[in-house]
Amino acid sequence: MLKRARTGRIVRVISLIVLLTTYMTGCSPLPNNNSDPYQGDTVNLIYYTIGEPDKDLRLVNDKINEIMARKIGVTITYIKVGWQEYEDRLNTLISAGSPFDIAFAPNYATTAMRGAWLRLDNYLTGLGKDLYDTIDPTFWQGVRMNDGGIYGIPTNKELAVRDHWMYPANIVEKYNIDITKYNTLESLEPLLRMIQQNEPAYMPMELDRDSQNFFALYGYEYIVNHKIPLMVKSLDPAAQVINIFETKEARQVLDTLRRYYKEGFINKDAALRETGSLKRGDKVFWKSSGGGPLSDTAWSKDRGYKVVSHPVTSNVVTTESVRGGIMAVNANTKHPIACIKFLNLLNTDPEIRNLFNYGIEGVHYSLDDHGQATPIPVKDSHGDPIPNAPASYTGVQYTQGNWFILNTMGGDYPEPLDKWDQFRKYNAEAIKSTVLGFTPDLSKLTAQTDNIETVWKKYYPSLMTGTVDVDSILPKFNEELKLAGIDEVREEIQKQLDAWRSVNR
Repeated sequence: MLKRARTGRIVRVISLIVLLTTYMTGCSPLPNNNSDPYQGDTVNLIYYTIGEPDKDLRLVNDKINEIMARKIGVTITYIKVGWQEYEDRLNTLISAGSPFDIAFAPNYATTAMRGAWLRLDNYLTGLGKDLYDTIDPTFWQGVRMNDGGIYGIPTNKELAVRDHWMYPANIVEKYNIDITKYNTLESLEPLLRMIQQNEPAYMPMELDRDSQNFFALYGYEYIVNHKIPLMVKSLDPAAQVINIFETKEARQVLDTLRRYYKEGFINKDAALRETGSLKRGDKVFWKSSGGGPLSDTAWSKDRGYKVVSHPVTSNVVTTESVRGGIMAVNANTKHPIACIKFLNLLNTDPEIRNLFNYGIEGVHYSLDDHGQATPIPVKDSHGDPIPNAPASYTGVQYTQGNWFILNTMGGDYPEPLDKWDQFRKYNAEAIKSTVLGFTPDLSKLTAQTDNIETVWKKYYPSLMTGTVDVDSILPKFNEELKLAGIDEVREEIQKQLDAWRSVNR
């Protein structure tokens, strides 16, 4: 009896040690789709992301929680904050220390250096290894910070986000326009004039106050963000950091835009128009947007009519492009293990990933014979489809995990069945920027960067939409940038870049 009791105690002790070791190392195995339902306490995570709150957001949230509770014992409170409010809301949450667990991180590097995000390296070799292995290694290169750490999960999508110029397909066909011939702002002039004269229902060119980056046409990329107008040439390994608004290329862009505005080609409210405020169904001839292969399908769906597009910038992977869709874990979360379980599932489980993107099968979309997701139109009280009605649920695809496990899209604008093979080929052919992964530390120059952004907000929207006279306003812009400290910031970034290049050649 004594021997049996001692043996029982030993077994219990060993079991307890194994349980504690598994918990503390974060390496407990995730149940797969064929395993028994999750048994145990469910952890709820607060998740913030960008996008207008949908009518059916709660309905989708409930369905997500039903599945995730069963698979991994985790649920979420799914909070969407509008496009114009999101960044301010997130900064407030971080500054105030408000409780949340996961968030879309548009200013990833800046907030990571502030200590906002949890370092994930150790989790990505254990509990999150499947997640790590499924994402293209170039993304991990781009999101590593200067200390070598990873503080966010990049969306596994196209590596290079190229600027595309898009046009309504019916107008292109009507006038037999070869859109591949138009690769410079200046080349558009006869086309815009023709639209103005022959198609008065169409706005020739749609701009808003901060979305366009015409400098990428000349091979430049931002070295901090687009509100700090310091850029480098992506493919020049010795390129110097410059204030783009002191270059001849910028002057040429601004002069062309000013001429187009005076001609009436550009919408009069461009300097005030919010990014993403173009309404579904609005008739616009030329619009620019960043994307990868086969973006026409998604843009056609968003616009409410078929568009065709042509990429006008090179297939270059920049730090900005790989950091464009990052989900990060709050450094102060009380549930790091649950966060990794959620992120792992979102990036490896097609059922959950499609639910986030398309909504509920049978409610928001149906699957056709090819397994493509076909949106179910919003209907009126009589059961008739409402033309151009906003969807009752829309996932913001670039913010929410691995694309390559999504069903392709069917319906009015079907995607090719080999879409993801085309994406893999596109990614394999992408060229890495010479400054991919470089992150300047400007923590000692926050007063200067804040002042520069204030000056940027004052001048950039009106200059970059052609709304104001370039001869009088551009010198004032550059003068105030100097007073704000842009030269000091540029010199500091150049010094850090030189040091970074010396060990990353």
